[in-house]
Amino acid sequence: MRPLIGKNMLGLQRSATSLLMPKSLVASRCLSLKPNFSFSKLKLKKDPPGNIVGTVNDAYKFPEPDHYHGSNHWTYDRILAMGLVPLTAFPFVMGVNFPMMDTAFCLTVLLHSYAGFKSCIIDYIPERIYGFWHRAAMKLLGFGTFVSLYGIYILETTENGLFDFVSTLYGA
Repeated sequence: MRPLIGKNMLGLQRSATSLLMPKSLVASRCLSLKPNFSFSKLKLKKDPPGNIVGTVNDAYKFPEPDHYHGSNHWTYDRILAMGLVPLTAFPFVMGVNFPMMDTAFCLTVLLHSYAGFKSCIIDYIPERIYGFWHRAAMKLLGFGTFVSLYGIYILETTENGLFDFVSTLYGA
């Protein structure tokens, strides 16, 4: 009786060329050094006339609910904007010697800027038309945000924070 799984099925049988060559010289798969790049990825996509897809009789497809977009996204933006008001006035009233408030202000400004630039990218570089350029802009925004976050960390740990840095700039 023949076994169900043999050496041939698992790819364990050695070929005649692999018996003659050392195991380190036998290529397990072809390696292609040709670049896999085409300019078609960078071209703009054409929309159908009037941006109408389908016919009049097609049922409406509701978008999937997402907690990070839509009305919730607008609410997060408003909360960040309202949070900036007391954080901006705080150093003028209480002084600049509060590092936690300084960090909270820097992070709130960073998140507010991220949300604003993300909205601009979504509005003016839509993915359905620009495709690659939309994704590139979003990745560049994320990279810039992480670099800014690192800058805030350096400013808060090595210096005395943003408020103190601004007060030393103006000689106050």
